[in-house]
Amino acid sequence: MKFLVTGAAGFIGSFVAEKLCNLGHEVVGVDNLNSYYDPKLKNLRLMKLQNLEGFRFIKLDLADRDGISSLFARENFKRVIHLGAQAGVRYSIENPMAYVDSNLTGMMTILEGCRHHKVEHLVYASSSSVYGMNEKVPFAESDRVDHPVSLYAATKKSNELLAHSYSHLYGLPTTGLRFFTVYGPWGRPDMAPYLFLDAIANDRPINVFNGGKMKRDFTYIDDIVEGVVRVQDHIPYISFESGNVRREAPYSIYNIGNSNPVELESFIACLERALGKKAKKNYLPMQDGDVTQTFASTEALAAVTGYQPCTEVELGVKRLVEWYLDYNKLTGVQVRHPLAEGEYSQAEYAT
Repeated sequence: MKFLVTGAAGFIGSFVAEKLCNLGHEVVGVDNLNSYYDPKLKNLRLMKLQNLEGFRFIKLDLADRDGISSLFARENFKRVIHLGAQAGVRYSIENPMAYVDSNLTGMMTILEGCRHHKVEHLVYASSSSVYGMNEKVPFAESDRVDHPVSLYAATKKSNELLAHSYSHLYGLPTTGLRFFTVYGPWGRPDMAPYLFLDAIANDRPINVFNGGKMKRDFTYIDDIVEGVVRVQDHIPYISFESGNVRREAPYSIYNIGNSNPVELESFIACLERALGKKAKKNYLPMQDGDVTQTFASTEALAAVTGYQPCTEVELGVKRLVEWYLDYNKLTGVQVRHPLAEGEYSQAEYAT
């Protein structure tokens, strides 16, 4: 089949595109290669993909309505995996319009392209951030998500609502995936795993909040990709009550995570063992607005696809560290997030 993968130069998008090509599919990758973090990392991910049979890359902004419309008209995609977005919870406070352009307008251009060109299934990235300050664990798809605490989370919740509207109005099959903390080789340099790793490797202190007792549902990239590729083969179909009328829409939402939260202190210890050096830690109290843990219930996704994450954190961290050391030898330059240099309280956990 022919797939469109947006965000193909991104962390998850590049791995998904690679997996689809290795399965024999044709993949058109789209990305705008913005400078939220060093484009060098994005270009190196693309270099890996360019060597794969069946992959083509097109530099294109999701907010370019005419460009996206022409792309759909020209390519005749069978399925779409929409992973492109402006990332970052905290950056959304500083640059909100970037999220409107990429995450809202970008979602609309993709929905319109899918609608008008009879795409068989749209799978798109949502986020665990939609759960906001929810204290009930594990987080389940049936939980209310009416109180996002960041603009990033609000755009992701908006994406889910837009997708539902298109599924209901036009019969477009859509599946949203709420990603939890994804880590691994080639990962985003604004995410906590990379920031902590880079700090420890370079003898810089890290801020550890709540005594390191925070828990996060760290999920290794290979497990995430397996879930994404499996779910695109399962076209959704649900029915629901609207007033006194039963209506139906091909729409679904799933958590995709490890379903096994790990204490931050334990994750840091894994990094220390893999690097062979100790972290310099500043222990600080709980931050306002933070949550003590994230914990994905993945039973719904497992029931439909058989999804079962299998990478232990110790192994995943070892692979991350091995890649990091090789990458720095290859490039001679460390990749850091421009907003977080020396400010590890700014580490991102929501993917």
